[in-house]
Amino acid sequence: MKTLIIYYSQGGTTDIVARTLAKKLHADLLRIHDLKNREGFKNKLLSSINAFRETKTDIIPATVDLTPYGTIYFGTPTWAGNPTPAILTIIDRCNLRGKDVILFATMDNNRGDSNIERLEEKVKMRGARVIESFTLATKNKDPEQLVNDTEAVIEMKDLKMYRG
Repeated sequence: MKTLIIYYSQGGTTDIVARTLAKKLHADLLRIHDLKNREGFKNKLLSSINAFRETKTDIIPATVDLTPYGTIYFGTPTWAGNPTPAILTIIDRCNLRGKDVILFATMDNNRGDSNIERLEEKVKMRGARVIESFTLATKNKDPEQLVNDTEAVIEMKDLKMYRG
């Protein structure tokens, strides 16, 4: 079976990580788009509150057919120590029964572990088995360093073992 990487990225760092994973692991890639305006100080503050409260949001695509995939990655930035509303929304709309899941979170600080813990709870409630997870610190890193860090995680976690 094939591998799919589903992710949300606002500022672009999670996008770099997801694209690097897809390229190195020969996986399909699906970026989730949040239809809510998350730009500007006020909206970013409200977005952090939405993440903390696990408020759902309107997203594109609204649903995903995971039938051809055996392994699913979910990736998200960390907002106020939590997954983003967009990634929580898509997880709640997916049938993950019998799927192997790998979770990843990008973060500016050290609060990504709580993000991963919450993602793990959510995907397990949807019937998935979490087989691996990782966080990646992104603060003050240029795109080349993010690619290098992602490639190092692939090797360290032996993620090629899980490709479809």
